[in-house]
Parts: sequence; structure tokens; C-alpha cells
Amino acid sequence: MENISIFSDLIGTIAGIITTSALIPQAIKIYKTKSAKDVSLAMFVFLGIGILLWFFYGILIKEFPVILANFVSLILISVIILMKIRYG
Repeated sequence: MENISIFSDLIGTIAGIITTSALIPQAIKIYKTKSAKDVSLAMFVFLGIGILLWFFYGILIKEFPVILANFVSLILISVIILMKIRYG
């Protein structure tokens, strides 16, 4: 049974790394171009709310991969939202 737990933690960690990393290219592009006119603020606000709920869910179920991935995602989403507000 412990092998299943280790395997599921590994799968969760890899999934978290991949999905969180998907936000990095957008953040870099906005930063480099200083333009966020084609970025949907509403989409990132809704995504941020969903990620925040996943983060709290991870805390409730005490699953570190869920907590960590969503914490990092929240930071990246917050940066993107702030750049959207600044660079519009």
C-alpha cells in the first residue's frame, strides 16, 4: 500500500510541476514585451480563485503536492494579474 502512496505522490508532484510551469511562458512574455493587452484579466481572476480553492483543499486533505503546486501557481497568477493591471 505504501508503494501506491509514493507513486500517487510522484504523479501528483509531476502533474503540479507541469501545470504550474504552463504559467511561466505567459508571465515571461508579458514581462519582456511590457504588454498584456491580449491577456484576459477575467480568465486569470477566475483561474486564481479556482487555484486558491485547490490550495485550501490541499491543506484540508494534507496533500503536499496539491498544496505546493497551487501555492506556486497562485504566486505566478498574482504576478500575471499585477502585470495585466500595469501593462494593460
